[in-house]
Amino acid sequence: MVKRRTLLLIVAVIIIGFGVGIYLQDLKHRESTSAYWKANRHNMGRLQNIQKFTTQLNARNWRAMRDSIYQQMDTLVILRFRKEMDSLNTVRTK
Repeated sequence: MVKRRTLLLIVAVIIIGFGVGIYLQDLKHRESTSAYWKANRHNMGRLQNIQKFTTQLNARNWRAMRDSIYQQMDTLVILRFRKEMDSLNTVRTK
């Protein structure tokens, strides 16, 4: 009788643990998805500007347009790097 009760208690603790783990994972997933969509909206605007620049490209302005496109792409890379560094620094401080 005692062994059966102990076994049921252990199974209940494991099931509750899984439930809490899944809940916490879902919270983190929602948080990261929200951050992703905010960043994605910003980056899509920049990408649309790049696409607009490429459609306006011609033989007279290709050098200025190319430099502008590279500057936009560099900005995207820098923003991504900063986000990753902030994330790593947050993990390190915890």
